[in-house]
Amino acid sequence: MPDREVLTMMLGLALLWVGAVLFLNGLWILGKVGDREIIVINVASGLITMCVALYSAFGPGASDGSIRAAALTLLFTTTYLWVAYNRMNEVDGRGLGWFSLFVAVTVLPVALSAFANIHSTLDLWMAWNWAAWSALWFMFFLLLALQKPIARMTGMVTAAEGVLTGWLPGLLILQGYLATAPAHAG
Repeated sequence: MPDREVLTMMLGLALLWVGAVLFLNGLWILGKVGDREIIVINVASGLITMCVALYSAFGPGASDGSIRAAALTLLFTTTYLWVAYNRMNEVDGRGLGWFSLFVAVTVLPVALSAFANIHSTLDLWMAWNWAAWSALWFMFFLLLALQKPIARMTGMVTAAEGVLTGWLPGLLILQGYLATAPAHAG
């Protein structure tokens, strides 16, 4: 069984980079970062989350839970690498939009299950994160696949989720403030 503290720190590592990439992708959608420049953070975040996922799935002491976490993490990894690919090849992103629908539908039951199994502050935060990510990836589907005119709203939500669901919990986990606090009194 993998050490819980190591898995928690790996979650912090991954979330920190998820925060960075979502925040910067939000700024990119809002036109504040150039198309070619956004490739760097998407490749870096994709590779980091891929390494975390591969260690979780195939590393020493991999378990059902760590493999499940790896499978879900790879949905994010694929998204980031796909954004980088699209920017390198100047394509419209409709394929990524349909993949985003797949991600949104996949993580919605994860959010519901997370809400049903809250035992700590981290569990509560992660349940809200999964719900927020499901909604965000659905927005990517609407923006990219269906080409709805929601770029401004999608950019703002993406940047906000980068801070609230990635950077902030990632930093708090890495600093040891979020992992063990109880979700509620009693």
